[in-house]
Amino acid sequence: MSDEQRGVRDEQGVRDEDDLDAVAPDARKRRFAARRAAKRVLARGGAEFTLAEGLARLTDASPEAYDLDGPVDFYGDGIVAALEERVAALLGKEAGAFFPTGTMAQQVALRCWAGRTGDSTVALHPLAHPEQHERGAFGAVSGLRTVHPTSEPRLPTAEEIRDFDEPFGTLMLELPLRDAGFVLPTWEELTAVVAAARERDAVVHFDGARLWECAPHFGRPLDEIADLADTVYVSFYKSLGGLGGAVIAGPQSFVDEARTWRHRYGGQVWQQYPTALSALIGLDRELPRLPSYVAHARVVAEALREGFAQAGVAWARVHPEVPHTHEFQVWLPYPPEVLDEASVRQTEETGVGLFRVWWSAAGGPPGVSQTEVSVGAAGLEWSAEDVRGAVRDFVGRLPG
Repeated sequence: MSDEQRGVRDEQGVRDEDDLDAVAPDARKRRFAARRAAKRVLARGGAEFTLAEGLARLTDASPEAYDLDGPVDFYGDGIVAALEERVAALLGKEAGAFFPTGTMAQQVALRCWAGRTGDSTVALHPLAHPEQHERGAFGAVSGLRTVHPTSEPRLPTAEEIRDFDEPFGTLMLELPLRDAGFVLPTWEELTAVVAAARERDAVVHFDGARLWECAPHFGRPLDEIADLADTVYVSFYKSLGGLGGAVIAGPQSFVDEARTWRHRYGGQVWQQYPTALSALIGLDRELPRLPSYVAHARVVAEALREGFAQAGVAWARVHPEVPHTHEFQVWLPYPPEVLDEASVRQTEETGVGLFRVWWSAAGGPPGVSQTEVSVGAAGLEWSAEDVRGAVRDFVGRLPG
């Protein structure tokens, strides 16, 4: 699944790219209409706006983000270069290179490291984005080989890295590990893992598509977190609400090489000012708010657990119990189509959109489905009792 499709999968009702043709257009339209009409949701996704609304949002916020009297960008200069410099400074790195997609950005970063280390093997988690949602692009496009120090639904430990029985040149850590439940290690565990990789003379690359919201969990600023890695990838459309795009940040010589490969991979785009503007707006507006989203996600998660228990649901799981970021998983023992129908009906009939789309829980018991819950600006308006009440209504729409 591409970065763009993954970013809107909740709104479209698909789990991965191969499911797109299987989802009825009418079902997607129904969900879109219900979410747009909802008076209360926990977060507003970027795919829930019309084209006119999206353009208006960009136009209204742009004057505060950048000098609009300047020229448009030309193959990565101007506003794009300004965005690269700002992100590099936020992450404490020498330089940054903008890419149209995160998939391309990480392909290039890991290809560059393979050339520099002389080792094309990348150690990463089997649930990491490149393994689950990029159709084997590391091997098919860049000639990289992947190995998995652990298959546990968490990031690897220092012992697992130190004792892994195959050599590798690069350790890639996805922070947070989304498909395991947006989970993070502790700060002590993360520093130990990085140290273990260094002991093996491996470089460390962070897949930080959602790194922006990790600071509260670690209790460290972004630049201190990023300092652990040789290179870091960050995304702009996930947590920051941008139109798309990504940056690879690292040493100047590495970023210069990455720009060369960006051109070879087809990422040297003529003009990208709308995407760059949206990224700058996200850094101005959403980045400072993320700690409040993370804090309130913990309130929502606890209220969900309490609501399911009070409603008499025989089994329900909120994972992690205390969210590490502003996103987490919910598991329920019903088929996805039953939960999808209950979710859409609740949104249509009450104007309250508690959940979006459900899918069969990978690795879970038979008959169990899961969804992802994101808490954004709209979710801050929900009290714990609001959440418990919405759960009671939702459970009342499920078969007995």
